[in-house]
Amino acid sequence: MNDIIKQLQAHRSIRKFKPDPVTDEQLASILASAQAASTSSNIQAYSVVGVRNKGTKRQFAELAGGQKHIEEAPLFLVWCADLNRLQTAVQLHEGDDDRELVQNVETFLLATIDTTLAAQNAAVAAESLGLGIVYIGGIRNDPKRAAELLKLPQFVYPVFGMCLGVPDQEPGIRPRLPVAAIYHEEIYGDEALVSSIKDYDETTKAYYSSRAGGSKDTYWSKEMASRFHKGLLREHLHGFIEGQGYRFK
Repeated sequence: MNDIIKQLQAHRSIRKFKPDPVTDEQLASILASAQAASTSSNIQAYSVVGVRNKGTKRQFAELAGGQKHIEEAPLFLVWCADLNRLQTAVQLHEGDDDRELVQNVETFLLATIDTTLAAQNAAVAAESLGLGIVYIGGIRNDPKRAAELLKLPQFVYPVFGMCLGVPDQEPGIRPRLPVAAIYHEEIYGDEALVSSIKDYDETTKAYYSSRAGGSKDTYWSKEMASRFHKGLLREHLHGFIEGQGYRFK
C-alpha cells in the first residue's frame, strides 16, 4: 500500500483544533490542489470563501446548529457552486443575459459536482500537510443567512463548509460499509443488500459502543431510520435556490 492510499484510508473528521493558524503558504497549496481536481469541460463552476473573522465564524456556528468547532477552527472555508462567473463569461461574447444557462438541471448538477470534487482535493491536500478537516453540511440549515454573511450574488449558492486547522484530537477511524454493499459488477444487484446492511450494523454497533464507553446501543441502519424517517430534510432549500436566481425547466 503506497503513502497516498494510506493517507486516504486514514481520514478522520476533526472537530477539535489547536489555535495555530493555517499559513498563507499552506492555504495556497490547498487551493492549488483544489483547482487541479477534475472539472466538467474545464468550466470550474465553484468558488470558495475563506472565513477567519471570529464574529463571522460564530454566526456560522450558530446557524449550523451550534457547531462550536466552526468558531474554534482557525479557518472556515465555504465551498460554493458558482454559475455567476460562467454566465459572465458567456455574456462577454453573447452580449445579453442568457438566463437559460441557469435554468438547466444539468448545469446546476455540474456546478455542485465541480464544487465537491475541488473540495475533496483540498481536504486530501490539507491532510497531507498535517492539518485536519471536517465538512459542515449544517450551513444549509439557513443558506439564505449564509449567503448574506458572504455577500453571495445570484447564481452562487453555498454547498457546504469545511473547518480547517491543526488537529487537537485523535479520533478513531469510523468503519465504512463493506465493499460488497457499494460495488457491483456489470449490473446493479441487491441480492446481498440486506445481509450487507446487517453485517455493517454489527460492525457499527461495536464501534458506537466502544466510542461511548458501552453507553450507546445503536447501529447504522437504526441511525439512518431515525434520521430519514422524520420526513424531508431542509425543505426550505428549494425556495432558497429559486431565490438565488435558479428557475429549472
